[in-house]
Amino acid sequence: MSEQADLILMEVEDHMGKTVEVLRREFAGVRTGRANPALLDKIHIQYYGVDTPLKQISSIQAVEGNQLYIKPFDKSVLKTVETAIMASDLGLNPQNDGIGIRLILPSLTEQRRRELVKEIEKMGEHAKVGVRNVRRDGNDHIKKLGLSEDDEKGYLGDVQEITDNFIKKVDEEIKIKSEELLKI
Repeated sequence: MSEQADLILMEVEDHMGKTVEVLRREFAGVRTGRANPALLDKIHIQYYGVDTPLKQISSIQAVEGNQLYIKPFDKSVLKTVETAIMASDLGLNPQNDGIGIRLILPSLTEQRRRELVKEIEKMGEHAKVGVRNVRRDGNDHIKKLGLSEDDEKGYLGDVQEITDNFIKKVDEEIKIKSEELLKI
């Protein structure tokens, strides 16, 4: 019986870890004023009829502190890449030089930084809800095992301890990203 409970604990920890990883990826896509190739992760283009992520068909480099340079492996898609960036919600103006595309990230205003911090906190809250949902599911599974009252209480305590650790990790990620955004 306790082997099943141990497996449930491992599964709970794994799912909560994945929730934190998703949050980190979401945070990477938030513009901080510094050039980060992850900013373009959401951009896809039609490449020979297939919806393809930009990073698979080009090299993306951070040039200087506030510029990204996109160099497609196939120059025939330059115009398509430029159009996709303009159509995205990034609010960036691509500069096509015939070989690649340069993106200059304007520095963020104080007001925009504060808005982004609120956005970050919202994403963090969604991650916490995800962690708590995993906790609820884990608790339900443990309760269905029919363990003795003491064993069940112990395993439920373990699930809560794991949950607390992951909530703390989410808070740390929020703090790190918020400080990064507010740093001028």
